[in-house]
Amino acid sequence: MIDAQFRSEERYAKLSIAYEGTEEGQFVCSNVDKVIAKYTIQPETYTCNLSDTKDVLVIEYHEDMDREAGEIFEEILKVLDIKKCD
Repeated sequence: MIDAQFRSEERYAKLSIAYEGTEEGQFVCSNVDKVIAKYTIQPETYTCNLSDTKDVLVIEYHEDMDREAGEIFEEILKVLDIKKCD
């Protein structure tokens, strides 16, 4: 099951997407890459291991003056069919 969490502050936004297993991981990462590639503003991304089976892809936008990250995050959530984001 894919879970998402969003955090933001002034000029900073972060979306964390937790997934389980190789298949889910490939689905998440390839779709996120496709969405991000459509925009000129580029985030810092990294992956963290939560447990033996669960990982998290973190997408961070720093100095987001025009608040473009919100639109990008909404598109990512839609593509991944995530209905709820904490």
